[in-house]
Amino acid sequence: MQQTALETGPAIPEEIPQASADDIQPIPRIAIQAFCISPDVSAVLEQASTDRRMARAHMKVHMGGIPAAIDFYQTAPTPNLIVLESKDQAAAIMEQLQQLSSVCDSGTKVVVIGHTNDVLLYRELLRCGISEYIVAPITIFDTMRAFGDIYHDPEAEPLGRTIAFVGAKGGCGSSTVAHNVAWSISSTYQSNAVVADLDLAFGTAGLDFNQDPPQGIADAVLSPERVDDMFLERILAKCTDQLSLLAAPSTLDKTYDFKENAFESVIEATRQGVPCVVLDLPHLWTDWMRYTLCAVDDVVIVAEPDLANLRNAKNLIDLLAQTRPNDAAAKLVINKVGMPKRPEIKPEEIAASLDLEPVAVLPFDCAVFGTAANNGQMIAELDPKNQITTQFDFIAQVTTGRAEINKPKKRSLLPFLEKFTGRKTA
Repeated sequence: MQQTALETGPAIPEEIPQASADDIQPIPRIAIQAFCISPDVSAVLEQASTDRRMARAHMKVHMGGIPAAIDFYQTAPTPNLIVLESKDQAAAIMEQLQQLSSVCDSGTKVVVIGHTNDVLLYRELLRCGISEYIVAPITIFDTMRAFGDIYHDPEAEPLGRTIAFVGAKGGCGSSTVAHNVAWSISSTYQSNAVVADLDLAFGTAGLDFNQDPPQGIADAVLSPERVDDMFLERILAKCTDQLSLLAAPSTLDKTYDFKENAFESVIEATRQGVPCVVLDLPHLWTDWMRYTLCAVDDVVIVAEPDLANLRNAKNLIDLLAQTRPNDAAAKLVINKVGMPKRPEIKPEEIAASLDLEPVAVLPFDCAVFGTAANNGQMIAELDPKNQITTQFDFIAQVTTGRAEINKPKKRSLLPFLEKFTGRKTA
């Protein structure tokens, strides 16, 4: 017979009185999905979702418990946080959680609501990576406190993943790719995201999202001592319920000469409160650009299929491999393929010469991209069934860790240099 907490030692602490609810931290911009089996727990979670401290989070409540979650995530990506209710015994709960782990995306956190005050189960769940175990009956303060403790633990890793998009050459469409991928992360995969336009002089994120906020990223970068959660809330422009924008200024009334770590404080503050931060980097090479590229979690290089882009992409890839030896290789997106009358290097030749399989090969479609840009829309808004939309979705999958790409056989860059320059290389 399963030993209970009464037999094995102290029980899981009882709920904290509601009078102490003021210590509950606001829940960050995360996606939460709950799978309940009892109407009482479902009602509490629904009530919690309307609390002011949950205003930035998005929570959906389903019925069916852990079995329903296993079935649901067979075909759907997992959110930032899953809440599971179960009345089963410890052995059954552990078996079901093992099944759930096979369909869970990396980085997803899990809270279990149980009906047995069993300290051995509690310890086993924490040992297996479950973030928290709450004993029913619960209150809205129990749930919000559990969520807040998970994401505001001072020893915990920052919530957000930083993904930098950089062009191998000016005008190759890196910003357009970055904005559409951020849209896909937030809409297709229901994960909150922030786009930070780091091209303060000529950034286009405001135009692409049809936003013209009075404040933006310049206010944060030029006053780093003011950057905190409340300050970011004021300067973030809301594009959708799950996508926000740190826009670049729309004027040239200032010049911008930044120190190496100028953007560090705003990036770190932003990633504390949102699961994904997409950095739209300009095409230039400065101390702060190098510093930022080396500090982010993931880098996506966007290149056109010509020799200059190939050379620049190779230089970036080599630099990142040298300065980030313990990180994954940069991702490659080949853009504007099939431009009429332009001699191009085939995508498979680029992949082989760089020893890097592209995440996506995007066709040159001036009508679709031009119309979307002029309308202040993303491709998914303009034409959800377009094949390009599917490719942006896949880039979002790869950069958020939901998919992998294959690695090509390595070949030298020299034959292509000879082919396009007409000179033999030593």
